[in-house]
Amino acid sequence: MKFNVNSSLSYIVNSPTTFIFNIHALNTPSQTVLEENLIIDPHIDHEVFTSHDGNSKFMRLKIYKPCNFSVSYSALVDMNYKIIDESNSKKLVSVVEIDSYIASFLYPSRYCQSDKLMKFSYNKFGHYASVYDKVLAITDWIYSNIEYTSGSTDSQTSAIDTITERVGVCRDFAHLGIALCRALSIPARYYTGYAYQLNPPDFHACFEAYIDGDWIIFDSTKLAALNGLVKIANGRDAADSAVASIFGNAVGTSVTVDCQVVDNSFQPFAYSGNQKGISFQ
Repeated sequence: MKFNVNSSLSYIVNSPTTFIFNIHALNTPSQTVLEENLIIDPHIDHEVFTSHDGNSKFMRLKIYKPCNFSVSYSALVDMNYKIIDESNSKKLVSVVEIDSYIASFLYPSRYCQSDKLMKFSYNKFGHYASVYDKVLAITDWIYSNIEYTSGSTDSQTSAIDTITERVGVCRDFAHLGIALCRALSIPARYYTGYAYQLNPPDFHACFEAYIDGDWIIFDSTKLAALNGLVKIANGRDAADSAVASIFGNAVGTSVTVDCQVVDNSFQPFAYSGNQKGISFQ
């Protein structure tokens, strides 16, 4: 399945500032970037580099004097995913058996304070027999109990804030899902990307849980088809996967994002209690 993705961000820069952008579609075993184009207006020298773990592709640039500028990215991406039958899902794998890299997604992180949610998570979701059922129950609980309201939170909002205030946006839904999974000793990581038919169009955040050897994607907002996502990055939380990190004095003035499917035969996939998971490896 092929997708065309586009994004454009504009800024007013007031003094020397360094930007690190994370808007490139990522090349992975299941996602191939066939074409891509980056335009910076006015032209500014920049560098593109991949994170040490291969989970992000960054673009860094330095602006030395006040100006207005914009960065635009577009790509044609070929997506492949696999549907996994979770009806025979095993019980939780012991932490001692998990690969050290996977185990790194068990720890509390800046926005996902799983250590403070253990009692809640065990009381609400600990009784489910399989790992898949636990994560699906977490996803459904967040969808039913947290109000999705654009602009309701900011970059400081954490999973604890979200479960307390019961309101948030996609990144908050993702952080809470991750924290509740980790509280049950289920590795979970943040996912940011482009999303087909997301309304209003924007960058989208959800999470992946590690189940029986696969990273399976879950979206507690239920705003986009799970097979209509194009990955930008994974991380422990949004601190690792911010679309734009600004080191200096600059103000964002506009953001536009678009994701369109090339193949008219696209059929949206969503979890519906049928024990089928979807994985992008």
